[in-house]
Amino acid sequence: MKTANKVYTWLVFIFLYMPIAVLIFYSFNASNSTSAFSGFSLYWYKELFSDSATLTALKNTLILAILSSVIATVIGTLAAAGIYKMKNKYVKSGIMAVTNIPMMNPEIVTGISMMLLFVFVGGLVHSSSTLGFGTLLIAHITFNLPYVILSVLPKFKQMDKHLPEAALDLGCTPAQSFLKVELPNVMSGIVSGFIMAFTLSLDDFVISYFTIGSGFETLPIRIYSMTKKRVTPDMYALSALIFVTILILLILSNMTSDKERTRMSQKAKKRAKIAVSSVFGVIGVVTLIVLIASSGTKTLTLNVYNWGEYISDGSDDSLDVNAAFEEYYAQKYYEETGERVKVRVNYTTYASNEDLYAKLKSGANSYDVIVPSDYMIERFIKEGLIQPINLENVPNYQYIKDDFKHPFYDTGADGNTYSVMYTYGIVGIIYNTEKVDEEDIGGWDLLWNEKYKGQILQFNNPRDAFGTAMYSLGIDVNNATEEEWRMALDELRKQKPIVQSYVMDEVYNKMESGEAWIAAYYAGDCLSMIENNEALDFYYPQDEEGNYITNIFADAMCIPTSCANKELAEEYINFMLSEEPAIANAEYIYYASPNTLVTENAEYQDYLEDDYDVIYGTIPEEDLPELFDKYAFRNLPQDKLELENRLWEELKVDASSFDPSVYIVCAVMVAAVVGFGIFKYVQKRKRRKLYWNNNAKSPATA
Repeated sequence: MKTANKVYTWLVFIFLYMPIAVLIFYSFNASNSTSAFSGFSLYWYKELFSDSATLTALKNTLILAILSSVIATVIGTLAAAGIYKMKNKYVKSGIMAVTNIPMMNPEIVTGISMMLLFVFVGGLVHSSSTLGFGTLLIAHITFNLPYVILSVLPKFKQMDKHLPEAALDLGCTPAQSFLKVELPNVMSGIVSGFIMAFTLSLDDFVISYFTIGSGFETLPIRIYSMTKKRVTPDMYALSALIFVTILILLILSNMTSDKERTRMSQKAKKRAKIAVSSVFGVIGVVTLIVLIASSGTKTLTLNVYNWGEYISDGSDDSLDVNAAFEEYYAQKYYEETGERVKVRVNYTTYASNEDLYAKLKSGANSYDVIVPSDYMIERFIKEGLIQPINLENVPNYQYIKDDFKHPFYDTGADGNTYSVMYTYGIVGIIYNTEKVDEEDIGGWDLLWNEKYKGQILQFNNPRDAFGTAMYSLGIDVNNATEEEWRMALDELRKQKPIVQSYVMDEVYNKMESGEAWIAAYYAGDCLSMIENNEALDFYYPQDEEGNYITNIFADAMCIPTSCANKELAEEYINFMLSEEPAIANAEYIYYASPNTLVTENAEYQDYLEDDYDVIYGTIPEEDLPELFDKYAFRNLPQDKLELENRLWEELKVDASSFDPSVYIVCAVMVAAVVGFGIFKYVQKRKRRKLYWNNNAKSPATA
């Protein structure tokens, strides 16, 4: 049985750590492939440490982790001391139950509830931006506290309870008794609690996602934004470093156990105290330097909220647009005022229009510039979530083509302009030419072709997903009746058994790696995927007469009503329309540009080569307004929005289309666990019976 137990244990460890081992292995890959190893190299570690945004996120994460863990350790230690000295066992058990709630509660529930609390309190004090570094710090302290308390409290129970009394009898004050007698005896628990709190804070994502503000980005949030498109080995390098850091911290935590500490000499204890004091001293000095350095220069902060991978960011020798704006405006401000100013663009990303709406509607964050899509802009105008743009502050607006200056979605009743178009494009179907037969392509029916079961990806947002079904059925996506909406739902239900997964930006990695063969997605992104996998191709769905039957969309820059610096926001929009950044963005994101400085630039046309005709040439420019009117998504009435959400929930929880093999595998796993538990219980009973029988027969008991 010992062999079986060892095999079982090793299988568990392999199951847990094999993915991490693969991740670390590919972090040393010489190429940018995440599936084929082409040679050992440290290139991606070099790329990682040359990424200023990632290093800033790392700095933010360390500051947050250190502050939250130090504060949680101090509060948790005092709380543990208070709980230990309580006399009423019912009160003590009640407090311990409350202490355990943050650990037992799902993180997503904790994150959402804390966000709602912060928003509620922010509303009471009339704050324009509720979430920020302060709320994030409070959230991290909150979920760290129980772990510190549960690390320190057992050490108080193990301590000789007469020691504090003896110290008091010998003349110590209660404070001296605590600091000189109790604290040294529970120090191993305090160190363990601190390391545990630091580790939890370092890698927390879920709670941070709901409580983070627009002006702060932690490393886990940064990683999340990096994975919205293709996963490159620098992501692996980053994850490998995080894993090694946490592993070292856990080893240090285990080394502070009582068994190890009793072996330490007085000299070693002194060294440990000096080391701890030095660490906190360095932290204090660094904090002081940062405060002094940041206090001398005026800082202007611009909070930009955009789609993932939707701006030229300096990778692959491209222009870092946000950094260029910071430099440009700092120089302009100095020339106009004679004052030095530091400009900082806080750039964060979202995955869908619905995510953007939820964040903006909650009022938890204040953004200065956002880039929603057409139908969502209509909704924002209707609900008063965005404000008119003063075009006098955006002189480069003159370069936007006339056909795009007054689009259907920017029709406020006051006649003002609420948006400046950023890009536009069409939804196409991308497919793997090595796996998909040529005779199957051309229309929407490819997404319902059972020949490719398990290799099809569908949009993971209701508007686009229902759009594919409605275009396939010939239904008007903007004026569909409830009956037609349910027809589209039935069509998606038919599709669900053959869908591999519902995705947004995860489509990049799946299609480029060959994990999936077919997906509906935005044309510019499809071209970007084709660059990384030559086996991919795509087409715009058409009817039998060769007419387009697909969504045409536009994304535009807007200024929310919660904007803290409207003038700076308009300056940023104007900068985005100037030639160099506009061309850099167009080349980076591969979408069509409405800016004549881009479309008339010969170097830009040469850069795209054949792709220029794909992006711009397949749709005659004079037909664009008609296509927008016919196929672009419009803002739906409230009853239709509620219907859409209801039907989407029905689709996602529909159990009838689940693969029966999932239930079989789950049943087998549950049966195996139950069987193993019964086996161990019977084995334990046999050993106990054998023990009593042997004792009954022994001379001593006789």
